[in-house]
Amino acid sequence: MNPEQLRANDLSKMKGASSWLTTLPLKSENFTLNKREFYDGISLRYRWTLKYLPSVCPCGKNFDVDHAMSCMKGGFVYRRHDDVRDLFANLLKDVCYDVQVEPHLQSLTGEVLTSRANSSDEARLDVSGRGFWQRGQRAFFDVRVFNPFAKSHLNRKLDSVFTSNENEKKRQYNQRVIDIEHGSFSPLVFTPYGGNGREAEHFISELSSKLAEKKQLEYSVVMHWLRAKLSFNLLRSAVLCLRGSRTIKQEVNSDISNVQISNAIGRIE
Repeated sequence: MNPEQLRANDLSKMKGASSWLTTLPLKSENFTLNKREFYDGISLRYRWTLKYLPSVCPCGKNFDVDHAMSCMKGGFVYRRHDDVRDLFANLLKDVCYDVQVEPHLQSLTGEVLTSRANSSDEARLDVSGRGFWQRGQRAFFDVRVFNPFAKSHLNRKLDSVFTSNENEKKRQYNQRVIDIEHGSFSPLVFTPYGGNGREAEHFISELSSKLAEKKQLEYSVVMHWLRAKLSFNLLRSAVLCLRGSRTIKQEVNSDISNVQISNAIGRIE
């Protein structure tokens, strides 16, 4: 196998990466895929060549799978991130209180942070909630979905790539959250192909435990359900990045203010 196929094989062996394949197709949980989504999912999983892809992206660059996973045009990369964020935010509401999406961090008033820390007054994180790790303490979470097939990552071990992405987030926010917010910070790092970092694994385990306790369900049942939710979420987002339209559409005149005049003119013989 070539390096990309070896990387794909490593990703497929990570916890939760195969959940979309091993879960029953329950419509009630949206655990279903259409034919195109399934074929694309299999091809992405094994790094097989995909059919019927455009050769050039509307942004002007050559189009391939790796470009699709990082191209900002069309907003699909942002949607992929937001879908994961919203999934966790909704679940946190069941086990925490004071849950907020994209909470602003307190402004600096003379505090000194490290050079790589985010010191902007507009800094914000993805989700926060009180009582997740410790009673009454505010826990902050920030989601990142990165492409493990990027040239900068391909020659490195997968665990090392996850760790470097987590550490980058920590350099930006950990000190600020601990010193100023007096809270905790956890970077939640994933790939579009499944798999997650150590911090995300700890978070998923704790979240499953809390949900199981509250809903009076077996921990293993809740864990499988959560991994399946996340797996389908990431797969659909990856397929959308591949197949979603990035074409710039021409604006259509939809002003309805002159509808009576247009109608009258249209009846003139």
